[in-house]
Amino acid sequence: MKGVRNIYHHSYSSFLLVFVVTILFHPALSIYINTLSSTESLTISSNRTLVSPGDVFELGFFETNSRWYLGMWYKKLPYRTYIWVANRDNPLSNSTGTLKISGSNLVILGHSNKSVWSTNLTRGNERSPVVAELLANGNFVMRDSNNNDASKFSWQSFDYPTDTLLPEMKLGYNLKKGLNRFLVSWRSSDDPSSGDYSYKLEPRRLPEFYLLQGDVREHRSGPWNGIRFSGILEDQKLSYMVYNFTENSEEVAYTFRMTNNSFYSRLTLSSTGYFERLTWAPSSVIWNVFWSSPANPQCDMYRMCGPYSYCDVNTSPSCNCIQGFDPRNLQQWALRISLRGCKRRTLLSCNGDGFTRMKNMKLPETTMAIVDRSIGLKECEKRCLSDCNCTAFANADIRNGGTGCVIWTGNLADMRNYVADGQDLYVRLAVADL
Repeated sequence: MKGVRNIYHHSYSSFLLVFVVTILFHPALSIYINTLSSTESLTISSNRTLVSPGDVFELGFFETNSRWYLGMWYKKLPYRTYIWVANRDNPLSNSTGTLKISGSNLVILGHSNKSVWSTNLTRGNERSPVVAELLANGNFVMRDSNNNDASKFSWQSFDYPTDTLLPEMKLGYNLKKGLNRFLVSWRSSDDPSSGDYSYKLEPRRLPEFYLLQGDVREHRSGPWNGIRFSGILEDQKLSYMVYNFTENSEEVAYTFRMTNNSFYSRLTLSSTGYFERLTWAPSSVIWNVFWSSPANPQCDMYRMCGPYSYCDVNTSPSCNCIQGFDPRNLQQWALRISLRGCKRRTLLSCNGDGFTRMKNMKLPETTMAIVDRSIGLKECEKRCLSDCNCTAFANADIRNGGTGCVIWTGNLADMRNYVADGQDLYVRLAVADL
């Protein structure tokens, strides 16, 4: 047995030697880390990265067009899909770059140790060291080294998105922190600097998102109706995803999460101005565009048809006046110039008016909307009739047969109908037009 033990000892020693050599000379096989301490740094020259638990996300420096950026991408995909960029508008001009913790901040230092990006935090009363950590969900955070509580993060990348919304990220307002989280497109497919397009929440009484080119509105999501945004229908058809819109005193925000971790999904604002949901299944070789918005150039562009008219892809022309309304300019309407919309055939009397029911609608823009979530549709109708300025009403939430009340008190604009989905809208008309 002594000889057997010696052979075993010799084999074990040889294995240990091979293992150590493999680790030293094959960094790709080394153990990944997801935390950066106050005494460590990432540099371009070292090619070192942080990798999230589960190996889904990787953070490090990357180069495009001879400029260097700190960014994050999916680790396991066959080609780079970038989802966050720190210094998108202040790139490094050469391969001299360092990410480190300086005092209470994360900083990116370039040539001559000049700072090109920082988290710009004011240090609190914490006495323990600060660490930076890449979490499993792709959130890059700064926290006290002795405190993992998410509510105590001093900074997180999820609060500063670029062009991509990941599961568990939030799009919209954090009222407690005074943060507006919105997406801004890349300048082009290989230039991550801030582009022309943005996707932002308008925090009205009935909030909705807008796609903008500069300051010009290109598309409106429609308000959240308890299940989806009334102008984005396809997003509820993925069984491995759960969606949520929160509206309270602390936040007004949209988020989603995955129930099957074998699939990836993200919302991205492209450099060409499309807000898209992309998915990746285990069998995929490319990202699948599940839906893209605006989907239809006829009916999805903002206010294509003018006030008191709606868009229908199955009619020619696609713009139609609501029942009881006529084109405001017949000559322009005949030329399919419909931006001026329609006007009432009969003025409202305020007493004795009624309503026409429009099915499967994207609700009108909510600039002049009033919301009361405590009453139902019948009470909503009564309240509309009692207000001479009321032009339409609908349920605020379509779940469980419909609850809540939305009342419009101005022009009805940016509407379209669908073959299915959408929701009922009740438009006020004079009795003669019912």
